[in-house]
Amino acid sequence: MASQTDVHKVAILGKESIHCGFHLIPYIVHTVLSTLPSSTYVLVTDTNVGNLHLPAFEGEFSTQLAALNGGTRPRFLSYVVTPGETSKSREGKAEIEDFLLLNKCTRDTLVLALGGGVIGDLVGFVAATFMRGVRFVQIPTTLLAMVDSSVGGKTAIDTPHGKNLIGAFWQPEYIFIDAAFLETLPAREFSNGMAEVVKTAAIWNEDDFGSLESKSEEIFAAIQTPSANSSGRTLSTRSSAQKLLLSVIVGSISVKAHIVTVDERETGLRNLVNFGHTIGHAIEAVVTPTILHGECVSVGMILEAEVARQMGVLGQVGVGRLTRCLKAYNLPVSLSDPKIASLPAAKALTVDNLLDIMKVDKKNSGPQKKIVILSRIGATYEQKATNIDDAVIAKTLSEAAKVIPGTPTKSPVHMATPGSKSISNRALLLAALAKGTCRLKNLLHSDDTQVMMNALVDLKGAKFSWEDGGETLVVEGGAGILSVPDKGKEVYLGNAGTAARFLTTVCTLVQASQVAEDRTVITGNARMKQRPIGPLVTALRANGSSIDFLESQGCLPLSIAPAGLKGGHIQLAASVSSQYVSSILLCAPYAQKEVRLELIGGQVISQPYIDMTIAMMKTFGITVTRERDPSTNALLDIYAIPQGSYTNPPTYNIESDASSATYPLAIAAITGTECTIANIGSGSLQGDARFAKEVLEPMGCEVVQTETETTVRGPPVGTLKALGLVDMEPMTDAFLTASVLAAVAVASPLPGRELIDGPKNATRIVGIANQRVKECNRIQAMIDQLAKFGVETRELDDGLEIYGKPISELQEGTSIHCYDDHRVAMAFSVLGAIIKDTVIEEKRCVEKTWPNWWDDLENKASPMIGLKVEGVELETSDSASPSGHDSTNASASVVIIGMRGSGKTYIGQLAASALSWDFVDADPLFELKHQIGVREFVQQNGWPAFRAAEAEILKELLDEHPTRYVISLGGGIVETPASRDLLKEYTKKGLVVHIVREIDEVVKYLGEETA
Repeated sequence: MASQTDVHKVAILGKESIHCGFHLIPYIVHTVLSTLPSSTYVLVTDTNVGNLHLPAFEGEFSTQLAALNGGTRPRFLSYVVTPGETSKSREGKAEIEDFLLLNKCTRDTLVLALGGGVIGDLVGFVAATFMRGVRFVQIPTTLLAMVDSSVGGKTAIDTPHGKNLIGAFWQPEYIFIDAAFLETLPAREFSNGMAEVVKTAAIWNEDDFGSLESKSEEIFAAIQTPSANSSGRTLSTRSSAQKLLLSVIVGSISVKAHIVTVDERETGLRNLVNFGHTIGHAIEAVVTPTILHGECVSVGMILEAEVARQMGVLGQVGVGRLTRCLKAYNLPVSLSDPKIASLPAAKALTVDNLLDIMKVDKKNSGPQKKIVILSRIGATYEQKATNIDDAVIAKTLSEAAKVIPGTPTKSPVHMATPGSKSISNRALLLAALAKGTCRLKNLLHSDDTQVMMNALVDLKGAKFSWEDGGETLVVEGGAGILSVPDKGKEVYLGNAGTAARFLTTVCTLVQASQVAEDRTVITGNARMKQRPIGPLVTALRANGSSIDFLESQGCLPLSIAPAGLKGGHIQLAASVSSQYVSSILLCAPYAQKEVRLELIGGQVISQPYIDMTIAMMKTFGITVTRERDPSTNALLDIYAIPQGSYTNPPTYNIESDASSATYPLAIAAITGTECTIANIGSGSLQGDARFAKEVLEPMGCEVVQTETETTVRGPPVGTLKALGLVDMEPMTDAFLTASVLAAVAVASPLPGRELIDGPKNATRIVGIANQRVKECNRIQAMIDQLAKFGVETRELDDGLEIYGKPISELQEGTSIHCYDDHRVAMAFSVLGAIIKDTVIEEKRCVEKTWPNWWDDLENKASPMIGLKVEGVELETSDSASPSGHDSTNASASVVIIGMRGSGKTYIGQLAASALSWDFVDADPLFELKHQIGVREFVQQNGWPAFRAAEAEILKELLDEHPTRYVISLGGGIVETPASRDLLKEYTKKGLVVHIVREIDEVVKYLGEETA
């Protein structure tokens, strides 16, 4: 059987000792017995792996040992340990050593490590030290162990001070990679290993990375179909899925084998395989074992890539590609991922704590931290880990940011903003619906565009790949052919309003499947489920589409039947969002009848965005006709869209984002400096390109605008003019930028712009009613946050009025709540350029449209703005604590309150056990102190006396056990003001948990207790 096995051999340290294939157990036993003679073969595994594979090894060893001729037959022994990281300890190592000694194993013993990384590390360290070193073989059973821990000879155990701090370099005689083991691996564990595969490609081979980007579904499929019998053992029986899987594994292993061969003892080059591990290990130390190693490394890779971006070494394209690739394998990419953020331990993921943990990283050789810095996908900044100051890491890890007031050091600034979000999303959809292949250049790399791409892949509407190091997206259009997503798969859109509205109509184009009940479900986050989509759904329903609201009426999630878009005459209310109009326009060519779209319900909002859609449709081969009144020749809000199919142009260049351009231009305006934005000018498709001429120029700025470029020079600091009345309906997203400038505009408006019914310092912005239903109610957000600076405002039906104040009178030290809205964050960063200690909370919300905004504000390695930015760790973090208290002490004792029979004692003891803390119950402590039972005390002294004594006990418990205790209290503790005050005060540093149980259950329990 072994002779009929096809294996792929990989060399390491000059020896082809890594053997890869499928169903290798007979081959492994034959190879070991024939090339590694021994008196005793000892296989060590854990109970999980042992139950799956140990019998097969025992049977094969028995068969092949029995067939040996002559001499004393070797022994085969097995030892099974408890699964999990707890076995990888001094005690776990000693138990294996005692087993070997008890069985009189000698120096010729060969030890086989069958299992994941824990088994490999532990057994390898045993082999390295038992009788001063015995031979061993690695047989990894998880993807993570196959591509990482089994290769390279690192062995170790953990201590309370950290992971892998005691160990040795001890090379195995063989590493057998049996990919068939992965068929029994849970999907999450497979993803766990893919983190290391992605890591290796990211640091070494862009082609391999590109394959991982484009083939995630095929790679997942390779482990989801068990191979029959021993299929795959030979090349002739190996399926295409098996070949793909093995190529991925071999490719990753080959890179690490090369690196280990060059630098076995990790003096430089081998540092590279620790990309993502410096920060990832620190995260893992806090959230293990709930969050897996690869999941922590995945987050670590993104954070370390952001460090590289902050340094000006890596562009956003690289960060974006890495993020998308990791997400494709169901891996977390931020500390705000729900599976991490929801953990009680997540409170300890503070900047200071993570930096403190990083101090014991084995790569460090001084006060700086060593981090592997990517320069692009497939290459690193240095051929080793780079020394990084704590301040750089802290800025990346911090959840908030602070712009240090000053003059931009790069002035005059000349820069380009990221690609337009509006154009990027339209171009993605048009290219996906079209025939042929299109190369999109300057595509925005952000959350919103990623959501759109993911959704189109879910709908099987297009294929995406990257060229030019990720600068160019290649779209293979699906010609309008779409399918219902895989069973159980919902199309998740986050808080991406553009994607939600466009895809609502796109989903009506989906072809009917053979399963009648198949429907497409599109959903989003909590805020997206509040944002309106009712007028669009109403219009589509009236046209014959079957769409159901699954939760709130008028909002996502939606369930959409695959019946095609009927077409014909469609009426649509377009006074809330122009995106409804664009949604139908973009899909109309694929309707069953030619579409005549009539807009009703009052003034159409954001006409420039409708015009943008129509212009882009023409570029892709479909010409829309806007009807005119036959008597007056005036344009009507009626559009005729012919049936047809889009045709992809070979290349489509996406304009820079005009809304984003308003922020650097506003910084120039408010600081009296000069800024030029390339790729945005008077010829732009975007309405917000008018911001410079129609807002900044009337405020006193010098503006020069060509077809493709806009330059702004601000007046002396503090001399901006109020705008008086300004209608921003054509550029509604830019109103937030105008608002922060209006807050410091105290000079009188230009003649003719003054408000008849308002003061000279007033700016009245109108035409922006739709901004109440964006990522947040932006009008209210600006009113509330400007008030923190002392700026007075007044809300209007369709806008707001702002009364400018001198800069010197504005409140310093303000903390801005951003509502998870990118435009709120970037707008107030403009004020931060002149107002001291302005903290922008939720700094990562800018990832929606300008992920590297904070880096571009400061970056000295690029032609950016040149304002200093600092990271800020907020004292209060509601997101980290369900109760919203401001504790950052993860070891603060937990107080549990509950009535008798509620289960507080059971849950308290369970919690204490899980946390390895002590448990204390107030009632027994009370009885010990007063030498009398609670009931007797109440009978003798009354309830008031008991409550007073109980409050004293509570104070003692909180004073004497401030950390690492679970404290159980009776429900009546809250009846007295004294106890309530103690508990209220305690919530500032620790958790107070109220245990509630259904009253019927309590009665039943107490009845049984006293029966």
